[in-house]
Amino acid sequence: MIYKTKSDLAYAEVRQRILSGAIPPGSLLPQRQLAESLGMSLTPLREALKRLMSEGLVELESHRDARVSAISSQEINDFMDLRLALDPFATALAAERHTDADAAAMKESFSRLLPVTRDQGDAALTAHRDFHEAIYRGSHNPRLIHLLDEIWDLSDRYRRLGLSLPESSASREQDHEEHEDLLRLVLARRGEDAHRLMEGHVRRSVIGLAAEGLAGN
Repeated sequence: MIYKTKSDLAYAEVRQRILSGAIPPGSLLPQRQLAESLGMSLTPLREALKRLMSEGLVELESHRDARVSAISSQEINDFMDLRLALDPFATALAAERHTDADAAAMKESFSRLLPVTRDQGDAALTAHRDFHEAIYRGSHNPRLIHLLDEIWDLSDRYRRLGLSLPESSASREQDHEEHEDLLRLVLARRGEDAHRLMEGHVRRSVIGLAAEGLAGN
């Protein structure tokens, strides 16, 4: 990646560390050490932290301490509401609008899918994200795609939380098998059926598992 400014670089790097779980929720961000590790002064780092604060990923206190925002049941429920509204809609649009190139991308990403379980870890999460992204990009609605990109980015840490919770192997296998049904319905241009299946799929997803886990705490 080529970044226009050091602040852009700091933003991208710290954001990736937070979303990947390399810097866990609630962690203190020692600004001077973090700036040194990135090879820059405090000024661009602080600019980056303000951007991350606007996304809800970082909290900046009055005495300039910075901390990774804690996870919360309210935030994950907000993400679930958005995904339940947007993912099924995008899937129905993809069934209607997808091109041959979109279909090829969906099939290729499907070939790399793994069950989203603790044993498969980040590799499964990445493949899962790639498949869903291939579907919603088939909607050919740039604003919808941008919104879903952002929602998937910001909810990554909740998917990782979902992997750490007790799980039913049967339910995770069902979730995995539903991807084939989703692909079949989209390629057959059966938008209403694809919309209905995606809605249930989101509810049974690993982020849905995390939402249930947080609600029980």
